[in-house]
Amino acid sequence: MRPNLTTDMSIQSFKDFYWLKEELQIFCRENGISASGSKIEISNRIETFLRTGEIKKPIRKAKGNRAALQIELSLDTVISENHRCSQQVRAFFKTVISDFHFSTYIQNYFKNNIGKTYRDAVEAWYKEEERKKDPSYKKQIAPQFEYNQYIRDFFADPSNQGKSRKEAIEAWNTIKKLPGSNKYISKHSFL
Repeated sequence: MRPNLTTDMSIQSFKDFYWLKEELQIFCRENGISASGSKIEISNRIETFLRTGEIKKPIRKAKGNRAALQIELSLDTVISENHRCSQQVRAFFKTVISDFHFSTYIQNYFKNNIGKTYRDAVEAWYKEEERKKDPSYKKQIAPQFEYNQYIRDFFADPSNQGKSRKEAIEAWNTIKKLPGSNKYISKHSFL
């Protein structure tokens, strides 16, 4: 049975169970901890609080000089450490790629390719679009989206062929209440 999220909970119990982001945020607000940021960031703050009693502040990303953001963008613009996926950047890329949008892939590209240019980003965009055409292509699911990963893995298991989405969700609702990993494990993998 899943315990309640309380200040006297052990670190192991906290880590063993699945928590909705909303539950984590409520705990934070009740205990004077910042509830902003990603689910992973919030979980890390709660873990520190349960371990030490320390209330960690969220990591603030330095905002660049607003005036500097109004520079003329081109294919030779270099991706900087303070790159922002702004409306100005979106408008520029729309002039080069008509169906451009800030996908998770391209946001990660900007984050992980400091020093490259917008020309490189355009090339990466088109390569990703080509990869998407492959029938075996699957978008990477970020670690905080455990539910999405579980459902994908449930349906990828041949023993679940013909099962409904409702059955997949029921399986998810069962596993998330149990201690330990929320990853899908095929029943056949133990044979």
